[in-house]
Amino acid sequence: MRIVAAIGGSILIKDYNYKKFQEYAEILEKLAEEHEVFVVVGGGKPARDYIQIVRDLDCGEAKCDDIGIEVTRINAKILLLALENKVYQKVPHNFQEALEYSASGKIIVMGGTEPAHSTDSVSAVLAEYVKADMLINLTSVDGMYSKDPNKYSDAKLIEEITATEMLEVIKGNDVKAGTYEFFDMTAIHMIKRSSLETVIANGEDPQNLVKAVKGEKIGTKIISK
Repeated sequence: MRIVAAIGGSILIKDYNYKKFQEYAEILEKLAEEHEVFVVVGGGKPARDYIQIVRDLDCGEAKCDDIGIEVTRINAKILLLALENKVYQKVPHNFQEALEYSASGKIIVMGGTEPAHSTDSVSAVLAEYVKADMLINLTSVDGMYSKDPNKYSDAKLIEEITATEMLEVIKGNDVKAGTYEFFDMTAIHMIKRSSLETVIANGEDPQNLVKAVKGEKIGTKIISK
């Protein structure tokens, strides 16, 4: 099975130490024994901090995006180091490079690609581009909720939702790095049009990636309708 895993930067770089990188490296190595694995890494707090500096300099949102992309690629390079010889030792800057590097038979790890595309969008486009069987988005919450679970105690986990319904939920939201609306419109449109099996799960426990791949009931499953 060909899998694309999107790992939020807020998961990997949360505590500024090596442990999450190491834990994910171990999980990804095991998955790669049976599956073809692509990984897209987010920027997390470091990206947001640098983006704010660029925004304060009034350089424009495209420049903010560009700096954020560079941070995602640094996070990707750190994961390359953790994976050692199990991974292709170069971060693709676009989808064609990712596909070309995958001919090596090794794990592929990348960050962002270009302005106006979140790493969630990148993972969805990549999944379509390489004809993945499954997309797993690992974030800081258990899945998609009826409202922000960090703010509302009555927020309910949505175990299953169609791509069309999800588009309606986030329509009109100003989706930026660091907001609860962790999937942007582009990502959902890609999931819908490519009929891509997608799961959103909590990435704090790297084992959830394994559970999602095995088809265990976890997080939120997006049905491509």
